[in-house]
Order: sequence, then structure tokens, then C-alpha cells
Amino acid sequence: MAEPSGTVLVTSRSFGSGTRPYEEELTRAGLRVVRGSPVHDLAELKSALAEATAWIAGVAPITDAHLAAAPRLRIIARYGVGVDAVDLAAAARRGVTVTNTPGANSEAVADLAVVLLLAALRGVVPGDRRVRAGDWRPSRGHELGALTVGVVGLGRVGQGVARRLGGFGARVLACDPYVAAPEGIELADLATLARECHAVSLHAPGGSTLIDADWLARIRPGAVLVNTARADLVDEDAVARALRAGRLAAYATDTLAGEGHVGGALLDEDLADRVVVTPHIGAHTVEAVDRMGLGATTAVLDALSGRTPANVVTEQGDL
Repeated sequence: MAEPSGTVLVTSRSFGSGTRPYEEELTRAGLRVVRGSPVHDLAELKSALAEATAWIAGVAPITDAHLAAAPRLRIIARYGVGVDAVDLAAAARRGVTVTNTPGANSEAVADLAVVLLLAALRGVVPGDRRVRAGDWRPSRGHELGALTVGVVGLGRVGQGVARRLGGFGARVLACDPYVAAPEGIELADLATLARECHAVSLHAPGGSTLIDADWLARIRPGAVLVNTARADLVDEDAVARALRAGRLAAYATDTLAGEGHVGGALLDEDLADRVVVTPHIGAHTVEAVDRMGLGATTAVLDALSGRTPANVVTEQGDL
């Protein structure tokens, strides 16, 4: 096999920030590494794209216009799992391989989902604010083991969440038409989850709205909703209305529409005690960063050395 050569464009902020210096590994292999706009601003990236033979990319969109500006590009190594922001059809037309790192961050995201659920159930964030304001009055929450929790999507993350919930003693209902339920989990549809669950955690692919005004009108009063998947799974305006009406007790999320911008229906001050938001940190543990870095680095080195990388993604799914 040929020795790798060329330029690697890196637009993921956290690439190489774990315990292993993956950027140095690429350099030692004979590759030039350049950093570029994490939001994939085309004007800022044009000069780098013109030279890039490989692209280690984060979650920002990669369009046909980006690919047209990268005539030498051979591989896009998604630093993470989701590829919904990549124009896979355009990549295929231009002969660009797309890979991801499945499973690299599933444990980290599953941990965060349960953290958010517990924070919402026990009022951790508003409690912290009250104490800082001199108010030590306790609030009353719920024990996770006494509840029925719905899991939407039984991929790696969803199964990890279900496994953790089982450890707390919770009854777990899951909605996923494509998989068989693991032991200890009951399968149900979304309507049943709305009717029976005290809390629901979202782990489905993006692309369609699952949580809308109609679904929220059917939930158990005082339910909690958790989202560590995709913002577009949720009608945020409908969630805000359900929170104000008291139908939904809390919304805990690691993702919002218009991320990176101030404002939005769920960031209004009157909802501050009922909305818990983290800045898309689900995959950001040292361990997950190392695993994603290893997967992306290996894919780039394989592709530029003439080998077929692992975890190639097409419009039809993973190969």
C-alpha cells in the first residue's frame, strides 16, 4: 500500500483534545493538518478545501457546495455518529467516501441522558439557583426507580439508557419499530409512551418531528421529557406551551434548534426552572473523544493509503 500523503482539514473543535495526540499521529504519517471553521462557513473554508484530501468533520452541515470547493477530497471522516448533516448523495457523485465512528460516544451520551433525567426529576438546577439566592426551602421530587420511563429509539445509546434505567429499578417501555426488545424492556408505540410514562427520553435519528402538540396533549400530567438526540425531533414551541400550561413538568435537553445563537422558545426566563439545557456535551468525555479520534484518524490513514476504511456510510446506510 502507498504511504498516505496530502492535507487533512479538521473542523471538529474537540479532535485531539483527549489523552492521545491524534493530530500528531497524522503529521508523523506525512500528512499536513490544517484547522478550519467549526461551523463550516464556506467562505472561510474555501482555501483549505481547495487543498484538502481528507476532512475530519464535526456536526455542522456539509453541502454539495462544500464538496464542489474540494476537488482533491477523498474522505470525510465524521468525528461522531450522525451523518444527517452530510450530503451523502453529493459525496457519492463526487467519489468521496464518508465514514463515522459508531459506538464511540454511546456510553457518554447514555450517561448524560440519565443525568438530565435525574436533574429534572429532582429539581437540581432550580434548587442550585434558589440556594445561591439565599432560599434553602427544599423541593419535592421523584425516585427514578418508582417510575415508568419511555425510551424512543433502541440503538446503542437507547439501549445504554435502558440498561442504566434498569439499574435504578425503573420500568422501561421502548418505542422502536426496527429492533426486538432486549430482556427486561417492553415494546410500545409513542401513544402508549405518552399515556403510561412518567418520563420519556429521545434517542431516535433526526429528520422528523416526533414530539408535537398532539403528542404532548396526551402525556401524563407532570411528565418529564429528555432529548440528547436531535433538536428537530421536538416542536420546541409546543414544548414551551406544554411547560407553561403545567402539562409537562420539565424538559431537559442537550440540543436546541439554532444552536450557537442566543434566544429561542425554550430559553425564556419564565421557563428557567423547568428547562435544563446543556451545550451539546453528550459526546464530550475524555473517553469518547479518544474513541472518536481513533476512529476518524484510522479512517483517514486507511483511505489515503489505498485501504478501504471501516464504517463507510452511504445513502442506503452503513456498509
